[in-house]
Amino acid sequence: MDQATLADLLARCRAFRDARDWQRFHSAFNLIVSLNLEAAELLEFTQWQTEQGLAERLATEPDARQALAHECADVMMYLLMLSDAAGVDLYQSVIDKLAINETRYPVDKARGVSTKYRDL
Repeated sequence: MDQATLADLLARCRAFRDARDWQRFHSAFNLIVSLNLEAAELLEFTQWQTEQGLAERLATEPDARQALAHECADVMMYLLMLSDAAGVDLYQSVIDKLAINETRYPVDKARGVSTKYRDL
């Protein structure tokens, strides 16, 4: 199956929402709350784990990897719906932010270091 575009994914999320008459629950405020709740569920994958332990678990346990994939999908769907509700072109926002980050983190200063841009 071909990879869907961001617009295709948004259209499918809208169709899912609209078929259930949920648009009234999808204010920017509610979507921000929901997005953060879903993102917090990603933290459950790290609870009581070491970094190496989590990497091994994801590499060897298909069920764990699938559960992570589902949580990532939840975050992505809420982010798409939030950007839609707020009138934000998510694709263009990513392009714009990458351009900003390219300036903030020039390769010659940022390569291989995790220093914040203001401290480079």
